[in-house]
Amino acid sequence: MKNKMKTLNICLIIVAAIGIGSGCNGNQNQLGSDNNDMNIEYVHTSKPIDQSVANQSKEKVIKEEEISGVKAVNTDKELLLAVKVDQFDRFRLKDIKKKVKADLEKIYPEYEIFVSTDQKIYLELEQLEQKLQKDHTQKKSLKKSFDKIKSLMKEKA
Repeated sequence: MKNKMKTLNICLIIVAAIGIGSGCNGNQNQLGSDNNDMNIEYVHTSKPIDQSVANQSKEKVIKEEEISGVKAVNTDKELLLAVKVDQFDRFRLKDIKKKVKADLEKIYPEYEIFVSTDQKIYLELEQLEQKLQKDHTQKKSLKKSFDKIKSLMKEKA
């Protein structure tokens, strides 16, 4: 009887060890691949509204590990950029915003750069990108939307 109990205990310990080992291994793969699956939506327009600066800045900013999404729109002299920050990194929003702005100012010194970590600004820029993508935006309309988003950014600051 004691021999059967000992065998049963050993089997239960082995099953528990296998269960714990396989459970811990699954989360490690998910956490490591989060940032690699990011897709950047490039804004392509057929009109004379060039968005190459916005697209290049998106490429640079998305490489930061704490950033999970980027939206950007530019005019001739200004660049608006909104970043979506991972949950845990939201404690360092000011530092992330300052770092992104400093990096972009080094790359594009001729542009006035506005960076935001606010979700509302992110959504507004996403809508503006979609309008540009569908070619429903004239330069005048772009400037109006651009100024509206800039004023929202200044209210938040």
